[in-house]
Amino acid sequence: MIAAVILAAGAGRRMGGPKAQLLIGGDTLLRRAARVALEAGCAPVVAIIGEGDPGPGVEGVQFLPNPQAAEGMASSLRTGIAALPLAVEAVLILAVDQVEVDAALLRRLLALAAADPSRPAACAYEGTLGVPAVLPRRLFPDLLALRGDRGAKAILLREGATALPFPGGSADLDTPADLKRFRR
Repeated sequence: MIAAVILAAGAGRRMGGPKAQLLIGGDTLLRRAARVALEAGCAPVVAIIGEGDPGPGVEGVQFLPNPQAAEGMASSLRTGIAALPLAVEAVLILAVDQVEVDAALLRRLLALAAADPSRPAACAYEGTLGVPAVLPRRLFPDLLALRGDRGAKAILLREGATALPFPGGSADLDTPADLKRFRR
């Protein structure tokens, strides 16, 4: 069983508001990320949202508010990992604002992770590794130990994660200009 944790609790300071609620093609980024994770076959799917953010009510997705979201990404990772059942063998971590992520990419990443279940698998872009990424249960304590605005990158690099090339990985929405460019 491979779960998905969607990181969607950020305040979106540079965007001017929470990115999870941005509309792309008639759907919010959060609803889109949840749908993609479900289509890829992840279960359970847990979306970590900001306190007070409305969960979009996607069937099969658990929406958990992160009251410590101001700390940064690590608090959302901890919230998501702590919510996973013991039967989960690995977790797929994805960010809500990576607009080029689709179910086909996630299925390829999951297959890569299944080839060596003890090792993480991650997308490779801009000369490094990042999310989406799959980390086995043995690394959950490392994820739970993260603090501040740090994600899993250091763990992926330390563990020599298997890389899946993803040229669109750096296409995320951080600013209104990014959103405008993407909508064109």
